Amino acid sequence: MTDQQSSQRNRQERAEARQAALRAPIGSGSRRSEMRNALIESRLTPNAISLTGLLGNLVAAYLIYEREFLLAGIAFILGSVMDTFDGRYSRMSGKGSPFGAFLDSTLDRLEEGIVLVAIGGYFAERGDELAVAATVAAVLFSLMVSYTRARAEALGVECKVGIASRAVRVVILSIGLLFAEGPGDVALLEPAIYVLAGLTVITTFQRIVHVRGALLRGL
Repeated sequence: MTDQQSSQRNRQERAEARQAALRAPIGSGSRRSEMRNALIESRLTPNAISLTGLLGNLVAAYLIYEREFLLAGIAFILGSVMDTFDGRYSRMSGKGSPFGAFLDSTLDRLEEGIVLVAIGGYFAERGDELAVAATVAAVLFSLMVSYTRARAEALGVECKVGIASRAVRVVILSIGLLFAEGPGDVALLEPAIYVLAGLTVITTFQRIVHVRGALLRGL
């Protein structure tokens, strides 16, 4: 069998396998496997997913400026899902790179800050100085939560402790945006910011204590 015939046969076998997977029930292992393989073989890259997440958060920030909080919450959630998916796709597809990992981490911090800055601008326009201060604290200590982990891992200490992980912060902020102008007296954006600020402060000190203990045990 020539190389051309072998290649043609392989393409035919892949096509037959794809057709069989498409005929399989939705949710079956073969259907999921085929969808995963098709995604991996596509031109989609982890960096493209990361940039899509950035776009989603920029849209969310703009919608906050326009006081469209429900739509902002949806855009923020979609952007955050992209942030979660890019790392998994990088590992699954083998398309990851050191720069991609750096870009992912950098954009995660940037996106969170962009949305919080937009929320701070909203509170400033209302003249709510306490909420503005809480937003500034949320920005600062959200960055500190990430920074303490990065510095700890540079020292060889795993540092995933603390209550305000990235996923928890996304959930809190999503609830605040989705119910920023709820029915009746329900308005959760400001309480969400207070909770976020408080939890990020606590988490920062949890990580400091954890790293100190880990390093002392290593001496």
